[in-house]
Parts: sequence; structure tokens; C-alpha cells
Amino acid sequence: MTLAAVPVPDPDTAPFWEATANGTLMLCRCVDTGEWIHPPVERSRRTGGPVRFEPVSGRGTVFSYVVVRQQLVPGHEVPYVVAVVELEEQAGLRMTGILVADPGEVRIGMPVQAQLSDAGGTSPRAVQFVPA
Repeated sequence: MTLAAVPVPDPDTAPFWEATANGTLMLCRCVDTGEWIHPPVERSRRTGGPVRFEPVSGRGTVFSYVVVRQQLVPGHEVPYVVAVVELEEQAGLRMTGILVADPGEVRIGMPVQAQLSDAGGTSPRAVQFVPA
């Protein structure tokens, strides 16, 4: 049995992974400006001020994608799609993840929704996307 890669939280990403383990998608946000920041950082890139994690909808559109046709990551059967998704909360707020869809059906601008899936049967859960 082959297990999928499991994320290893660090101090900046720990709140993100703790939220996914609890079934919620939360991203980093600047306290001063309200700007969303991903990947998460210790301090706001714009103001140097504090950040906090807040829930996001997980709704977005495919900004870019690649179809993986060679087995590179254990636990992922080829072919599969890795997508860059722009979330609806803010222009330029993007996440990457597996897009669970027929590779031939995926298009730039395609509406998608984030879901949380088990990452190798452990806690934190991985973010993946499905067509909306």
C-alpha cells in the first residue's frame, strides 16, 4: 500500500493545517488591511503588522493547471490535474491543489470548489478541488 505525501506544518503554516484537520479551510489575513495572504507568513508583507487566520469559502476558478502523466508522488494515480485556483475572496489570492476532474474537461476559468481530503489517512487534511 502506498501512502500519499503528508504535509509537515511549520510555525507559519500550523494554523492552516490545524484548521484543515478540524474540517475548515482558513487562510492568513492581514489584521491592518484585511488583505488575504497565501502562503501564510508570520507578519503582513504589506504592513509588517500582525496576521490571523479566517475561514474562506473555497470557491474559485482555475487560473492555470498541468496534467501529470508520470507517477511522481506516491498515492496519486496518473493522470491527474494539479491546478492553481484563484479564490473568490480576493483577486490574486491563489492556492494549488489536486483538481479531481477528467483532465480533458479542465479549462482555464472553470468554477471549482475546495474540499478537504485525508492526506494519507492522517490529520491534517489536504485541500483538493472539484468542479463547481
